Amino acid sequence: MTALPPQKIYISFEPGAYRMAMGLVARDPDELIEIDEHFVHELAEKRELLATRHDEVYAAVPGSEAACAEVLSHLAAFLPRRFPNWFTRDGAHLTNHLTGETWDVENPACPPLELASRLVQEDLCLVRPDPDGPILAAASLCFPSRWRLQEKIGHPLAHVHTKVPFYGERLASPVDRFMQMLRAGKMVERLNWSMMDDPALFQPGGKWRRETAPEITAANAGEKLWLRVERQTLMRLPESGFVLFGIRLYVYPLPRIAADPAMAERLAEAIRALPEATAHYKSLLPFRAAVLAWLDARAA
Repeated sequence: MTALPPQKIYISFEPGAYRMAMGLVARDPDELIEIDEHFVHELAEKRELLATRHDEVYAAVPGSEAACAEVLSHLAAFLPRRFPNWFTRDGAHLTNHLTGETWDVENPACPPLELASRLVQEDLCLVRPDPDGPILAAASLCFPSRWRLQEKIGHPLAHVHTKVPFYGERLASPVDRFMQMLRAGKMVERLNWSMMDDPALFQPGGKWRRETAPEITAANAGEKLWLRVERQTLMRLPESGFVLFGIRLYVYPLPRIAADPAMAERLAEAIRALPEATAHYKSLLPFRAAVLAWLDARAA
């Protein structure tokens, strides 16, 4: 069996003045799913969360059933074609050779979107077109970056992002328009970054922290902090018309990113450029001074 590739490094912070934008880049739909060396571990964590905290990590509103089934049908065809060394299909049965699991994808034993999410490292969300704005209609979300699915499911995207600084005035209308205009057969990608003092993948809470973190200092910030990057993909499903929103999580120890002095300087510049409200939202305030001192030392 072909060895799994190493984890990719995605750099999602930019130098210069802070600019809030959608940051969409067109991608080949064959790049929808990425598999790397953390595949087996991350799927095992998904299985545990779906078994023990199901209501926190899976939700779907009535009317999303056909779209959920369409996602599973798409992946059941896509995975053995795109990754034939790791997935094979025999009739209704799809085998994941990396985990040793075989699934009946035509009569799944769990909700179709849940099974689709159990096949890949990505979390999978479905956005339903609506005259009043696109709706978060279903999701299997095992690795949230400090938001709770049950608070967002069934709501328009403008409401989902209501607490994101500047989203309402700068991004709500462009995002809604984009969701209406995205054509079937096309896929786009965007990257979103944050910095956290916890490498855990499942983090439903923790935004808006302001209290100091005295245990994180200019000397040890590299040991205490991780860069967390979401690779987000959007693709319209041709039959249901829903948009499949994939979220693939990458967590990097800070020294892995800042080993290059130029990259350390670039990250420090991006942190300094964040508006205070955004830094607060990202919970950077407790350790911002410490990490900037640590990055500046590496940049120098």
